[in-house]
Amino acid sequence: MFQDFKLVGDRPVAIQVKEYVKRLIIKGALQADQRLPSTREMSGLLQVSRNTVIAAYEGLEDDGFAYAIPGKGSYVAAMVGHLAAENGGTDGPAVWQIDWKARMNEYAVSAVELDRIKQGIRGKKGAISFTSIAPDEHLFDLGDVRRAFMDRMAIEGQVLLNYGYAKGYKPLIDYLMRYMENKGVDLSGKDMLITGGFTEGFDIVLSALRPSARRGAAICENPTHHTAIKNLKLQGFEITGIPMERDGMDVERLEAVLQKQTNRFDLAYLTPSYHNPTGIVMSPAKRSAVMKLMMRYQIPVIEDGFNEELRYSGAHVAPLIATAGQGNGVIYIGSFSKVLFPGLRVGWVLGDRALIDTLESIKRARTIHTSTIDQSILYQYLLNGNFDKYVKKARTEYKRKYELTKACCEAHLPEAQLSGDGGLHLFLTFPTGVNTRQLLEACTEQGVIFTPGDKFFIQEGEGTNTLRLGFSRVTDENIERGIRIIGQQARSFLKAKR
Repeated sequence: MFQDFKLVGDRPVAIQVKEYVKRLIIKGALQADQRLPSTREMSGLLQVSRNTVIAAYEGLEDDGFAYAIPGKGSYVAAMVGHLAAENGGTDGPAVWQIDWKARMNEYAVSAVELDRIKQGIRGKKGAISFTSIAPDEHLFDLGDVRRAFMDRMAIEGQVLLNYGYAKGYKPLIDYLMRYMENKGVDLSGKDMLITGGFTEGFDIVLSALRPSARRGAAICENPTHHTAIKNLKLQGFEITGIPMERDGMDVERLEAVLQKQTNRFDLAYLTPSYHNPTGIVMSPAKRSAVMKLMMRYQIPVIEDGFNEELRYSGAHVAPLIATAGQGNGVIYIGSFSKVLFPGLRVGWVLGDRALIDTLESIKRARTIHTSTIDQSILYQYLLNGNFDKYVKKARTEYKRKYELTKACCEAHLPEAQLSGDGGLHLFLTFPTGVNTRQLLEACTEQGVIFTPGDKFFIQEGEGTNTLRLGFSRVTDENIERGIRIIGQQARSFLKAKR
């Protein structure tokens, strides 16, 4: 015994000794009321200092795993309510096993089936990966983030480490309300809820709007964000997709669908700026036309404020919630995750005051509140004036990569139709002879991976000739090399089809 102890990492040695002995007690290798080796003896056995063992034994006593008898030493405490493993005897407790898969409900089973990341694309080590549309961490200004953390902790650190409010950290809410007002949003009758990123906000909104007596009905662009598709399906919504054109969704098709509807749509989910996956920015004319239709048919709109800050050219285009004026038919869900630090899981829902009041109660029931420290760091970072400086730097770098990626696609993939007005990705549509799942297999063998586009479409079998290229975290050299390889493999597919 005690021969398998090994020190690891930079953790305090006394804690490692304490946890090692604790594991032996839990496993039953050390029995209740058994005397532990003396501190001098244990220091020799484990090759650590005697003071380290003394501290470890004190920690075991504090945790209730040992007790001391003055003049005699330390002993193992009896384990209350612990089922020790059977040691070959007949008196030990039976092993309790449950078939958890058999107990999973429909929601859980569907979550696994729709979990594209778990079933996702795996490239070889060193592969050129175009699958990510996360920001490039090399652009993160760590000094400014560290300063924001220290500033806020110095002001109210003890408060930030306690429970927060379900609605959110008030200074951040006030800042973001002004931020949205600067986008042209009329804040009359509106309020805000802070969430753990876009996905939590979207899920809370869906759970509030899901009909209880029937399946929900949602309308959205086709293709659209696969996480949105997943959450809509998990919440029991049937999805009707409207095809995309070069400047946004097909308004004529939208109107035809709305005129034919037999059951009223419960909501629409739209991403008007730098749409995921197509990268298209909906034109002002189409924004106006879509909003008029939604108002006529009284369909609430969930607007995904995706990548709005990564505008590389052209004038600012107001979000849909700004075009609604004092109307309350649009729910805006925002986050800085594709621009700033997705590790800080902070997003927001802006909408009608009565709606936000209800969403606050749902949020409180689920997660109590979003991390107050995360919210406060983001707030102080914004307050310190770092955001505009960072976005300017990020926009310059991503624009350069966007133009490089676009030029490489035009040179090496002339058969593909490109879309994408900004953001962190481009969307490619090939002739119908190219199946991008098969293309991915061929490219994977050559050390290149990307995201097949069919995962963004509503119906099975749609978009099999499309793919999304995320360039934000790929080096210039690998952008050119990777796209050249994709082009070579695509031409092979097209030749084989002739």
